Amino acid sequence: MISRSFHLVSPSGYCHNQPAAWRGVDRLRAAGHQVNNLETIGRRFQRFAGTDAERLAEFNQLAQLETLPDIVLAVRGGYGASRLLAHIDYVALQRRLLNQPLALCGHSDFTVLQLALLAQTGLVSFSAPMLAGNFGAEVLSEFTLAHFWQALTSPTVNVGWRSETPDSGEWQGTLWGGNLAMICSLIGTPWLPQFDDGILVIEDVNEHPFRVERMLIQLQQSGILARQRAIITGSFTSTAMSDYDNGFDYASVWQYLRDVTGLPVISDLAFGHDADTVTLPIGARAQLRVANHQAELQATGHPVLPEH
Repeated sequence: MISRSFHLVSPSGYCHNQPAAWRGVDRLRAAGHQVNNLETIGRRFQRFAGTDAERLAEFNQLAQLETLPDIVLAVRGGYGASRLLAHIDYVALQRRLLNQPLALCGHSDFTVLQLALLAQTGLVSFSAPMLAGNFGAEVLSEFTLAHFWQALTSPTVNVGWRSETPDSGEWQGTLWGGNLAMICSLIGTPWLPQFDDGILVIEDVNEHPFRVERMLIQLQQSGILARQRAIITGSFTSTAMSDYDNGFDYASVWQYLRDVTGLPVISDLAFGHDADTVTLPIGARAQLRVANHQAELQATGHPVLPEH
């Protein structure tokens, strides 16, 4: 394994699981990697990983780094990145980071930063594992680790999986998305990218199917889904169903979505808050093929870490 440099950022919630974060640091170092900006792990103000000013300065400081790291890695998600969006120095970040071999990595609440950067600067980032929840998990997922390094070091990201979708076909477009609740929070703002050929990938956690459907209806009624070529659904986890649901589940939501939009909805991708998750380049060019319940996604045009 080539030694890589990691620079940590905490634009969202305080890392309440400190042992997991430090376990992640130890794992990365044991694998031969450098991990910088460790002071961000313990920083705290209220429920956040520091004051708004501290978290904003840390993120904007990426534009001033004399030597860029290979990977900028979010410590965790939670909540708080939305408070920063109007004050980020997009011009400076675009000037320093665009077209550089740098992987900006995170998911969950980090989605809003990734989509805002994509909308304002064209910067392609990675919906990817984070320090505490993934690299610091009690058992490190080899699936997640393999997909992470494949995505960051290969000019073509290849992901294949079995889907229970009734759809088949081939679609090309711009791969974008991430956490569904965070995508919906950007509707009507300048921070939501506008694509006429989108392949939208979504995931969420702690959201009941009816809440997921409500968010998707919001995307549909705001005209966003009409501009997509296809939708890929990832992990939707940590939800308790009841007798009241009477068979209303995620599969029902996906079928309803097909019915009201006419779009293919390709389900069952290991992507999101589960231990096993693929890494996807947000803003890359993608090709999606589905036949006989076998789905294949290829993406290109993302930053690729150099061999050194």
